[in-house]
Amino acid sequence: MAASDVVVVMDFDKTIIDCDSDNWVVDELGATELFNQLLPTMPWNSLMDRMMKELHSQGTKIEDIVAVLRRTPIHSRIIQAIKSAHALGCDLKIVSDANVFFIDTILKHHGLKECFSEINTNPSFVDEEGRLRIFPYHDFTEHPHGCPHPCPPNMCKGIVIERIQASLSAMEERKTIIYMGDGLGDFCPSLKLGDGDYMLPRKDFPVWDLVCKNRSLIKAEVCEWSNGEEFEHVLLHFITKITIDKSNTNGNNAAQLYSNCKVQTMPGSSHQAFSQTLYVPH
Repeated sequence: MAASDVVVVMDFDKTIIDCDSDNWVVDELGATELFNQLLPTMPWNSLMDRMMKELHSQGTKIEDIVAVLRRTPIHSRIIQAIKSAHALGCDLKIVSDANVFFIDTILKHHGLKECFSEINTNPSFVDEEGRLRIFPYHDFTEHPHGCPHPCPPNMCKGIVIERIQASLSAMEERKTIIYMGDGLGDFCPSLKLGDGDYMLPRKDFPVWDLVCKNRSLIKAEVCEWSNGEEFEHVLLHFITKITIDKSNTNGNNAAQLYSNCKVQTMPGSSHQAFSQTLYVPH
């Protein structure tokens, strides 16, 4: 059962992994106090670059950061769900306000890197001195994105989704987007989804609250999830549903496939090019 017409777009922090990767690294390396002191003085993305400078000056090596990233909590069922969606033929993409180095390191450690066709996030690299540098996805000082929704200044995920949608519209077959996220920055892309797409917010997280309060603004079908087990169940359910709908399978076969895969959707009407993108070779 191929699912090549399904595009799954995922946030990373608190969606794929069960923490904020920036906070995880800062806390595990013992720099929480300095981070909290500097937080009121600069944007988050700029602060993370500054923290990497401070940690490097204190003798932290890139290998220390890698070791911390490899310990990042991630639910085993989420790992399996990603591998299953990839094996079914879905096109998986990440849109995240983390950074390339953090995401890359974690995905490679869990054997997930090859599952994603592209990773849209803040660029980062290790300089000649061995210090990790982190930069904004959008240059908000020279070219602010101007989004009216609660997007951070360095990244509007809605703009990224629009770019993805534009690339998909050029294809012969219509693609269906499934979007999974948890944070305030995931609300803007949910507004860009169309009728026939799916928005899967993490329950009791900021985007879920915004979706609940603004349900009439979202054209996509909405279904919440809470943990790794539900992540896997809900994602694979909708991949199956989309595939059945598109293959015009008869009712009996569809019922059989759905018998062990039922979810509760949220009420509401269903009718109401970036250089920082990391394309993953296959």
